[in-house]
Amino acid sequence: MTLHLSRPPAGALRAVLRALAPEAELSPPSATVLRHSVDRPRPLLALPVHALHGPAPRLAGADCTGWRFLLSETAPGDAAPAAPAASCGHGDCTAGAGRAGAQAPGAPAPGAPGAGEPRGEQGPEHAPLTVGEFTEDGLDGVVAAAEVVDGPAGPVFSHLTAGPFLDSTVRALRQAWQLTHGTPGRYEPRLLSLPEHYASALWLHGAQPGEDLLVPLAPAPLGVAAHQVLPAAELLARLERSPAAAARSAAAAVTAQPTALIG
Repeated sequence: MTLHLSRPPAGALRAVLRALAPEAELSPPSATVLRHSVDRPRPLLALPVHALHGPAPRLAGADCTGWRFLLSETAPGDAAPAAPAASCGHGDCTAGAGRAGAQAPGAPAPGAPGAGEPRGEQGPEHAPLTVGEFTEDGLDGVVAAAEVVDGPAGPVFSHLTAGPFLDSTVRALRQAWQLTHGTPGRYEPRLLSLPEHYASALWLHGAQPGEDLLVPLAPAPLGVAAHQVLPAAELLARLERSPAAAARSAAAAVTAQPTALIG
């Protein structure tokens, strides 16, 4: 198996590059994330973010809500750009960049300078974004993540994040690469948020139904071990049977009971 990174929409990458420009003013929380960085970091790779709602989640119901760009302080040019990969391509996801396996119109040829970046945002100050086959190159330099969400007029930069959740994401990517490196098959790494279960996971989306794997990120909910790679159906079933889910179901049942009128 191999990991293949999707190409994010050109507008999403442009939004991140504009937010990270030296002259751009960041919000105080985002500026705090980069307080120890000498220079503004560069986008290394992007992961589509999906949200799965409900007490009994099913992957088929996941909505693509945006992209998370991992930002690195590694000097541009340390890693050669890879060939373009498939866009998100999940159901009605509008945050993807086209049909699976298709190259964006006007995009540089695989391996050419600027491959993986939108036109108009290339140049020596912006190293190409890593797309196509994933490797561990550059992960040691990851210092933050940039969140991009879908707005009414297209992708919008939201904020920067760092800390234990980012560290867990990087660790999960390393796990996924070690699991899939050099073996047949292909997976697309995504991020999956399950708000009702206070859980997030690295989602390894397989080419065939039933092949999807989930790597729970830390901190994981009660009854789930962080970084234990599980078939998606098994992890979702565990969450459905978790103590937190049972407590919410009980509370909902009490709320739904009719109230007796006194008088």
